Amino acid sequence: MRARLLLLSVAIAAAVLQAGCSGSNGAPAISGAWARPGPAGGNSAAYLTIAGTTGQADALISASSPGAGMVQLHEATTDASGVTGMHEVPRIDVPAGGTVQLAPGGFHLMVMNLTSELAIGSKLELELVFEHAGKVVVQAEIKQG
Repeated sequence: MRARLLLLSVAIAAAVLQAGCSGSNGAPAISGAWARPGPAGGNSAAYLTIAGTTGQADALISASSPGAGMVQLHEATTDASGVTGMHEVPRIDVPAGGTVQLAPGGFHLMVMNLTSELAIGSKLELELVFEHAGKVVVQAEIKQG
């Protein structure tokens, strides 16, 4: 009985260590995060690249920032008559093992009611919430786009 208990304890400890050292919690890899400058009380837009790191599809379902009153997921589109506009979207799908780019003219984060000026060279913290991976926090560099 004592040997079984010891063996079980070792197995549990090994599993915990392996989980803690795996280097990936299933969160997507975020790269190239940046945002446009903006005045306090004004708006900005943030862009980044999301790469799926697992075999499971995921989706960005919301975003927020301590530096803004609100962050919305947006997409810029052009209709059949050639009119371009942007609108809020409920989610941005990330294919399993695929990449989605949030860039000017497409998907982006609309950062509204800034709590302070976003000056070139500073950073904006963004909290991204994914359907499966949960919350991922990134720092977006403020630069002219």
